[in-house]
Amino acid sequence: VQLQASGGGLVQAGGSLRLSCVVSGSIFSLATMDWYRQPPGKQREFIAAVDTGGTTNYADSVKGRFTISRDNAKNTVYLQMNSLKPEDTADYYCNARLPWGSHWGQGTQVTVSS
Repeated sequence: VQLQASGGGLVQAGGSLRLSCVVSGSIFSLATMDWYRQPPGKQREFIAAVDTGGTTNYADSVKGRFTISRDNAKNTVYLQMNSLKPEDTADYYCNARLPWGSHWGQGTQVTVSS
């Protein structure tokens, strides 16, 4: 299983980005998909999750600004990020959470300038 995240970049405060994470293999439809982020010098933190039924969950820090979604036909999970703030600057990681374990992708860097 491999996870490939993309879509990061440099954006001004108030702007938007959409992150994508493509999952190889046949496990996508079985997995709860998460997004995490790790700000510079800080620990990795949970951002959002979408389960196999489409139910979503968000950290308070991004609720109302970020939207997680999944496309099972494309084995892809998305994170639409609006109204970005400088404190959203971090490496963003996707995770496939399965009953027997988790698989992490590499990070994609998001930098929000003030």
